[in-house]
Amino acid sequence: MDLVNGGPDDVGDESNEMKIHTIRTEGLGDSTHVVTVDGTAVIVDPQRDIDRFEQVLNDLECELRFVLETHLHNDYLSGGRHLADSLGGELVMPAGAAPAYKHRPAFHNEDIEDSSFAIRPIHTPGHTPEHMSYVLLLEGDMVAVFSGGSLLVGSAGRADLLGDDRAPELARLQYLSVNRLARLPEHVGLYPTHGAGSFCTASGTGDLTSTIGTEKKTNPALGYPDGDSFVEGQLSELVPYPSYYRHMGAANLTGPPPAPDFATPTIDRAGLESLGDVVVVDVRPMDAYAAGHLPGSIGIPLRDDFGVWAGWVLPFEVPLALVAENGQDIEEARRQLARIGFDQVHGVIFELDEWEELSAFRTVDVLEFARAANAGAQVLDARAPDEWDEGVIDGSVLQYAPDVADEPSDELDPTREVYVACGSGYRATIAASFLARNGLVPVVLTSAGVIDVLREMRKDGS
Repeated sequence: MDLVNGGPDDVGDESNEMKIHTIRTEGLGDSTHVVTVDGTAVIVDPQRDIDRFEQVLNDLECELRFVLETHLHNDYLSGGRHLADSLGGELVMPAGAAPAYKHRPAFHNEDIEDSSFAIRPIHTPGHTPEHMSYVLLLEGDMVAVFSGGSLLVGSAGRADLLGDDRAPELARLQYLSVNRLARLPEHVGLYPTHGAGSFCTASGTGDLTSTIGTEKKTNPALGYPDGDSFVEGQLSELVPYPSYYRHMGAANLTGPPPAPDFATPTIDRAGLESLGDVVVVDVRPMDAYAAGHLPGSIGIPLRDDFGVWAGWVLPFEVPLALVAENGQDIEEARRQLARIGFDQVHGVIFELDEWEELSAFRTVDVLEFARAANAGAQVLDARAPDEWDEGVIDGSVLQYAPDVADEPSDELDPTREVYVACGSGYRATIAASFLARNGLVPVVLTSAGVIDVLREMRKDGS
């Protein structure tokens, strides 16, 4: 959990009676906002692991009044219902969402009053049809808007997550919505849920928050002269988004169960064999996985976006067992998986000594990869399609890592080694896992990326 305070993430009068705290979930590229006013709190768009937010309110000694959901989220399971139940707050949902559990429906421009503040819902469809933004009023003055996946910092929420057939009309609605928000007073703080690192954005900057005035001057999404040009611009060159997204909206509509216990038993070879049909995910660092791993296991090293990649390349809700190094944060791995609905994690293996035969593949540095590529080696570029525009190795097979997980390209010759690279080695390691499962022999660049190889190839070939 990353709690951001100060600067643009703190709004209040001189006595600090009101503050806005931004809690980042880096792997998702999302922000949850906690507003505190005179000992009362409002939380906007919390994820499923609600203990993080309970701890924040306990530390701030504030009582939860409202949980605001801007939309039925596509990138994670919501913790809004269970957080409200746990702390006695009231769950507020867009009226058009109509979820199958108790909530207070928010209607456009019908203020939700409290003794110290008011919340004004603004219908802002586009990212989703029911999407609602919430303006916070303090003593009648607008001070902040929580824009969810509508107007973002330097961008707008993408409109294609509900399918390509609906995308043009949702993008047209998004044009109207972001310009509706742009008509708020310029001093109003902008606090979106989606930001840098989120696949829910059409583009974006690294900033978490802004103001309406700043966005009017700098946000390209507000610079289109009409709806048609906005639709064309927003729907062009969108990057692929994780496959697990298609399950999140439906789950949030019916109501996900509470997050599971994150305690994970340690198991050995006999314990793994007793589990039956599970997928083994190896979360160790890239080079450790390459040096020796359980045959058929998938290498997805643990980092902030581990859960996103697991949800992208694994069948949804598949039973799992983990392999990890001693000292790795297995609770963090479990949290990331639980945020997207992967609850069946049956154990973790810390030692591989019981396995006599482990699988392995070679890793190479930039120089060796470049020399092999110059000599005509078979190369797989596992970067995202938009990255290929930055430069590709002549003759390389271009296939994004999640697509390799679906089925390796038939352009690959199974009788030859496959030199695999991406931008850093992370996605190349994931792709190599699936190449090996399909009988190919990967050789992986784990310490650099394709652009580094291109530079070295020019030196080597000169």
